[in-house]
Amino acid sequence: MRCYSVEIIVLLALGICFAIVPAEAQQPTHVPRIGLLDYAPSWEPLRQGLRELGYVEGQNLLLESRPTGGRYERLPALAAELVQLPVDIIVTFGTPSTLAARDATTTIPIVMVAAGDPLGNRLVASLARPEGNITGFSIMGAELSAKRLEILREVVPTVSRVAFLWNPTNLSHVTHFADIQGAAKALGVQLISVEVSRPEEFERALTAMLREGPDALIMTADPMHQLNAGRIVDFASTHRLPTMHQLREHVVGGGLMSYGASLPELMRRSALYVHKILQGTKPADLPVERPMTFELVINLKTAQALGLTIPPSLLFQATEVIR
Repeated sequence: MRCYSVEIIVLLALGICFAIVPAEAQQPTHVPRIGLLDYAPSWEPLRQGLRELGYVEGQNLLLESRPTGGRYERLPALAAELVQLPVDIIVTFGTPSTLAARDATTTIPIVMVAAGDPLGNRLVASLARPEGNITGFSIMGAELSAKRLEILREVVPTVSRVAFLWNPTNLSHVTHFADIQGAAKALGVQLISVEVSRPEEFERALTAMLREGPDALIMTADPMHQLNAGRIVDFASTHRLPTMHQLREHVVGGGLMSYGASLPELMRRSALYVHKILQGTKPADLPVERPMTFELVINLKTAQALGLTIPPSLLFQATEVIR
């Protein structure tokens, strides 16, 4: 029988302890899970913003995307699905998805991107002090209605009948429609209401619009409409209708002009809010931000195809001119 010294036995015992204790003491690391609710033209600026803040998708951050495919009736179920996972934060695009998330949870933080009328729709108590579990960024769609009409009339001085494509089931559009009605009346322009709340309604609504004889078309930033922006721009091009949009992306896709906030910038800013909340900041302590600058984007190719001349003064003001 072999003999071992007391010192060796003690060292062996300590080695076993040191080998076991770290494994037992080590706790599983929580990887934050972020829910993305509804369709956006691209969530990539949000992803890029998160990467710049040190997050690597699949390693120290998980993203759960739940698009509706333009079917707002799916929003309650999709929001509930994210809550049940559960996610640590829900990032919503537009007003309808924010309302669905609000109805699904009062505890999970919600960061809204491009909401139309946060105060009017009672998403927050105030912009400076949101209270509750919701904060984020307003796109200020309705507030710029008059400016868009003014720019449109600069380019098409003879415009007298303007079609306004909107979604009556998007609560922020109720305010938007009222605002643009007032702006049109002040400018002596007749507004043609074109209501589309489901993807299959586009063909009927746009065909009916033509019978009203519009001189131009204004499109909102409704998520479902954005999902179908290509077909809207193509329809307008086929029927030689000048278009005014909220988002630059639609002008890059062939629309005539856009005036509004930068959606990629709102996305990037939302990444910072996600980061702050993950670090422990409460949504109620993060003010709802409104855009401070606006983009005027003009597509000269489209203008030329329509036989329109863009005034030099407007080109000078443009943030971007697509040639």
